[in-house]
Formats: sequence, C-alpha cells, structure tokens
Amino acid sequence: MSAAEFAAAQWSRASGAGVDPHEYRRVTDGLTSVADWGPAFARTARAYLERAEGAGSSVTAGEFLLTAARWFHLATLAPYTEADRAAEAADRALGRALEIREPGARRLAGEGFTGWLRGPADPAGTVVLVPGLDSAKEEFLDLADALLARGLAVFAMDGPGQGVLAASTTLTAEYERVVGRVVDALGVPSVGLVGLSLGGWFAARGAALEPRVAAVATVSGPFRLDWAQLPHPVREMMARRCGGAAAAREFAGRVDLADLAPRITAPLLVVDGGRDVIPGVVNGEPLARLAPHGTYLSVPHGDHLLGDARPEWLPYLADHLARALTGATSARDRGGDQHR
Repeated sequence: MSAAEFAAAQWSRASGAGVDPHEYRRVTDGLTSVADWGPAFARTARAYLERAEGAGSSVTAGEFLLTAARWFHLATLAPYTEADRAAEAADRALGRALEIREPGARRLAGEGFTGWLRGPADPAGTVVLVPGLDSAKEEFLDLADALLARGLAVFAMDGPGQGVLAASTTLTAEYERVVGRVVDALGVPSVGLVGLSLGGWFAARGAALEPRVAAVATVSGPFRLDWAQLPHPVREMMARRCGGAAAAREFAGRVDLADLAPRITAPLLVVDGGRDVIPGVVNGEPLARLAPHGTYLSVPHGDHLLGDARPEWLPYLADHLARALTGATSARDRGGDQHR
C-alpha cells in the first residue's frame, strides 16, 4: 500500500479522533512511504508539546497537550520502531492535559488496565470506554465528552495489549476479568461499557459474563473473525499485539459471540457503518438480533469506526448509555421515531 492510499484509508479515523483535517493533509501529503508515517506524526506531536511549553495560558497549554496526545497515538497506526515510545508520549500528554484542564480527574491502574476517570464526584452513572486492536484511550475524546455532557463519569482505559500497555502486555480473550477488576477499582455497583472496533467484542463479552455491566454499546465491533480471511495488515497487527502469529490465530478463533450474545441481558446498542466491509469480519447485526435487549443502528455511508458520520450515531449512543444508567426518558422514548 502506498503512503497516499494508507493516508486515505485513515482519513476519517484521524478526523474522528479530533485532529485538524487540513493539518492531516499537510502532514500526509509529504509522505513518500508508509514507513514515514510514524516519524512524521510523532514530529507533529512534538511540535504541539513545544507550543504547550510556550503557551501564554494554562487553557491553551491544555489544548495543545490534547492535540499532541492525538498525534502521538495516531503515529502508532503504521509499523513504526518507536511505536511504544509514541504510545508512552501520548499517555503522558493526555495526563498532563487532564491535570491542567480537569484537576479532579484521577489516574486509576491495576492488573491489566490503566486510564483516567473523569467527571462529577457523584455521577448519575459511570461508563468505561474500551479500545480495540490498535486504538487507545487517546483516540475517543469526543465520545468521552459526549458522555460527560450527560452527567456521567467516564473511565477511558487501555487494557492488555492496548495503548500504553502494548509494550508490556498482550491481548487477552478473557476481557471480562479485566472489566471486573476495573469495576472493583472504580468502587461503583455497576457500569456501562462502550467498545470500539475489536473493543466491541471485548465489551459484549464483558456484558455477557460480568454481572455488574448495566448497559453496553459497540461501535464497529466484530461478531466473528475468520483468521484465514483477515487482511494481511490486520493479521500483522494482531500478531504484534498477541505476541506472535500462533497466539493471534488462536485469539481470532475465540472471537465469536454466537453463544454469548443471548446472555447479554443489559440494554445493548450496536452501531455499524454500511461501508465497513473487512474480509474475515462479520459485523454486529447478529449480535443485536440475538441479544435479548439489542438495538441495531446502521449508518449506510459510515466506514470503520464511523469517523465520517459522527453526528449520526454518537449522540444516540451517548443517550442510550445515559438512559440505561439513569432511567431517564426522553420525548423520543415516549413515541419518537426509531433511529436505525
């Protein structure tokens, strides 16, 4: 794949993550190969760190640090020898930004997880954001903001093999154990889960097997994977995150929700993009159909993670979590049109 093709493929994901689309184009237009991706994105991130140091106000410094975190994270999407350092830099930049912008934010870490808890001290509910194969807590800041705006607390995490933990751990299929430890650390009776991409499978599995999950949503989550049909770049990334090709093949073979979907008793929203077609991936419609309280939202023109269709799913997902965790109803629930 050429640098131009790779940049085009990541375009909506990057814009959905919050980077300026014009700057994205300026950075990616200068790439001569995919190998240049990581270094170029990391350089852009470091420029924002320098701007933060010279900022005239703490507000501006915090904004620059959040932008740096996004660019450092996106640097890890292509093969890059310094990917682990970029993930660590993204983690540090996000932490510094939250310390400035939200002094009440708390870092929580335990066996197989780390992340930031944001929101009110006495929230109406708490939502855990679960990243996917190559995503991380720095990628979904707009989703966190939408949930925070609805009075919820948000714990955006990296789990085993994800984000800043990718250098020291590998992906685990038993993600419900991680979710259980997160709920213990949060000290709340129940949580909502949102899983993005492969995180959708983690979240659905957690909802099926961890009884303290009171609401769940998935975005571009797989119902089933077929290792033999997965594109080579996906298999390569999975091998890196699992500790080898054999472990990745075994992991992929466990990604199947046919037996677990009927056990998800919490309200479930499944969001898919109609243009999200990846060989070897069965998308989420069967999950919504088999779960007792599943709802399916398909956006026909949406791609993977639906970065090109944010207004058509993100508010509905945030409302779904808020309603399920607080019991609140809206005019839409009392007779409005069903959005599908």
